[in-house]
Amino acid sequence: METESITDLTVAPSRWWALHTRSRFEQKVHKGLCGKSLEALLPRIEVMSRRKDRRKKILVPMIPGYVFVRSALAPEEYHRIIQTVGVVRMVAFKGKPVPADEAEISSLMILDGTDRTVQNRSYMQKGDRVTIMEGPLKGLEGFYIRHKGKNDQVVVSVELLQRSLEVEIEGWALEKVPG
Repeated sequence: METESITDLTVAPSRWWALHTRSRFEQKVHKGLCGKSLEALLPRIEVMSRRKDRRKKILVPMIPGYVFVRSALAPEEYHRIIQTVGVVRMVAFKGKPVPADEAEISSLMILDGTDRTVQNRSYMQKGDRVTIMEGPLKGLEGFYIRHKGKNDQVVVSVELLQRSLEVEIEGWALEKVPG
């Protein structure tokens, strides 16, 4: 009689999932998930606090409103996750939870706790309308074309007299125009 070993059983792989949280509940959700023996990630960055009486460095969520959890997402575990205080919903597409990209989670883990300047920016894709927010070209509007090489430059096409001009500008100076 053959016995089935634990390695022969097919178990769904553990993946990272994004959870949307109530406003300012990221820490409570993270703590709640860890209290349920789940692996959770709340990437944070170090900033100077804006208190009137003193200034000190504090850790704040890198991506406000989101916490990540690692799970095989079995039905009972899904319910344990969703029922955590402060969780609004799991990020999903057409009602089906979508796992986070492992490489992106690895990048967030590397940035977690850093004192380097990290700023949230709108996700930009080729063709998005952008405004230059700082520097000598402040106020100039154009279209995001591409990220250029390792020097963190982008190229913006600007409509001017029915001509296009390409201007290299540092990515941190750009902001996506809502629309």
